[in-house]
Amino acid sequence: MSLPRSRMNHRPRTTLPRNSSLLAASLLLAGCGAEVAGGAAAVGGLQAQQLHQARQQQAQIVDGLKAAQAAGVARAASAGD
Repeated sequence: MSLPRSRMNHRPRTTLPRNSSLLAASLLLAGCGAEVAGGAAAVGGLQAQQLHQARQQQAQIVDGLKAAQAAGVARAASAGD
């Protein structure tokens, strides 16, 4: 049982709604990726800012400890005199 000659060369048509829905799905997924990347960049920026603040606080604490140590050494030296 063979198909008539007119049906042998018939190509199935791709419908516009199917292509449109695939295109819409692709665009939505691409948009989600861009949003995730943007969110990651924002989080990275906040973490960099927090790191900078933490380093400033660390420097202040180290300076305070050095000053306290120097004052202790000075007191010990004056007490020994």
